[in-house]
Amino acid sequence: MEVDGEAKPFRLFSQRTKPKPKLKPEPEPRSPDPAAVETDPADPDPAPTIVTETGEADNAEAAAGAAPATFADLGLSQWLVDACSALGMKRPTAVQRRCIPRALAGEDVLGIAETGSGKTAAFALPILHRLGEDPYGVAALALAPTRELAAQLAEQFRALGAPLGIRCLAAIGGFESLTQAKGLARRPHVVVATPGRIATLIKDDPDLAKVFARTKFLVLDEADRVLDVNFEEELRVIFGCLPKKRQTFLFSATMSDNLQSLLELSGNKSYFFEAYEGFKTVETLTQQYIHVPHDGKELHLSYLLSKMKDKEDPIHRIGDPIRSAIVFVSTCRTCLFLDLVLEELGHPAVSLHSLKSQAQRLLALNRFKSGQVPVLLATDVGSRGLDIQTVDLVINYDVPWYPRDYIHRVGRTARASRGGLAISFVTQKDICLLHEIEDIVGKQLEAYECSDKEVNKNITKVFKAKRLAKMKMDDEGHEEKVQARKVQKKRDLARKRKHEE
Repeated sequence: MEVDGEAKPFRLFSQRTKPKPKLKPEPEPRSPDPAAVETDPADPDPAPTIVTETGEADNAEAAAGAAPATFADLGLSQWLVDACSALGMKRPTAVQRRCIPRALAGEDVLGIAETGSGKTAAFALPILHRLGEDPYGVAALALAPTRELAAQLAEQFRALGAPLGIRCLAAIGGFESLTQAKGLARRPHVVVATPGRIATLIKDDPDLAKVFARTKFLVLDEADRVLDVNFEEELRVIFGCLPKKRQTFLFSATMSDNLQSLLELSGNKSYFFEAYEGFKTVETLTQQYIHVPHDGKELHLSYLLSKMKDKEDPIHRIGDPIRSAIVFVSTCRTCLFLDLVLEELGHPAVSLHSLKSQAQRLLALNRFKSGQVPVLLATDVGSRGLDIQTVDLVINYDVPWYPRDYIHRVGRTARASRGGLAISFVTQKDICLLHEIEDIVGKQLEAYECSDKEVNKNITKVFKAKRLAKMKMDDEGHEEKVQARKVQKKRDLARKRKHEE
């Protein structure tokens, strides 16, 4: 596999050209028709088309009386149009309107659009359209950075492709690899995987590499995270199995240096859609913060969760009572601790973190999705791509170190034009992080008003729950599990570095 410097470790696109200077967005074309884009025949290597879209273009078209596009207008097969209608997808979103015609025209696509904007359908529908024409062999390989996102992608491919009866395999860690290897050997239409598991399957059985010899599509969902250096070795193995002649789709809510470098190397068959520059949260999301003492987070969390069903509480500025909430924390230890604290306080909750087996993680996620439990405690394994319509509230129990992670966390609510609320607990040491987030998203977070008397009403009960939770963690050996996990991570990192040397 060719490597062209640390900033751009992989050439993902089918056409390879010399690097170009950093590109500036051009005005948005009014027509999504690929034929409408003019190129200079004297230029053998035209630059990728860049589209920067805001709501203004759509508002102008609406004011002019132009009818909004439908899925049929995008060139999709009728069975796919009917499938979208059956799933409640009435009109294509901006990223779908712009990217689907380009994908159907055979172009590589890099799409940057906000969370909840319909990016999954923007690459899944063109793939399923081609499968309807030629349903043989592995047509697509889709890579996702987390197991939960990969499992969700597989579900969405199956739902959209149900009329065609597509076979979709989810190859993720935490399950029997032999079963997944056998499923891969049967050549399903679509393979959705995490980079680590699919690379392991290929290493263990090199003959499986032949399964991808005629793959037509490569998808990197949450591409900025997939292209992270932590996956470099696995991506080398995977890309070495794929044909050079293919279409590549990269989608993310945030731009990164790696994605920018790939865009500059992508050549004349690439199409770049950028719904906005930099970082952005949706307008329907209310973002607030609470200034809390370091040892007062549990008190404020208990207060907010107790008010979720209270129609008169100001937490319901988004309208109806909150149906479910995700609480994001920074470490597995904090996730374990809060799970025990909420159990003692009588708040039903499930947790999602890497110390759980994959079966336990999926069970917790399914209980939360189905509404059996209204609260999900999660590390950042749950911050990417999860689409759960009932999530009305996101709580940043720990403020993330990087603004990009904040964008993805709060993007779990206010999806598909629905309203949502995000509340961050800010201690004195988090103030600089809060200001950095405000600078990046371009807006100042509002202070969430709450009465200290109301918050401290159950202080004795909460502090008792904290003591019992710490005792239980010690008795059940949770601290040993956390430490063992840290040691294992260090070993894996050392082994990886040794292998690279």
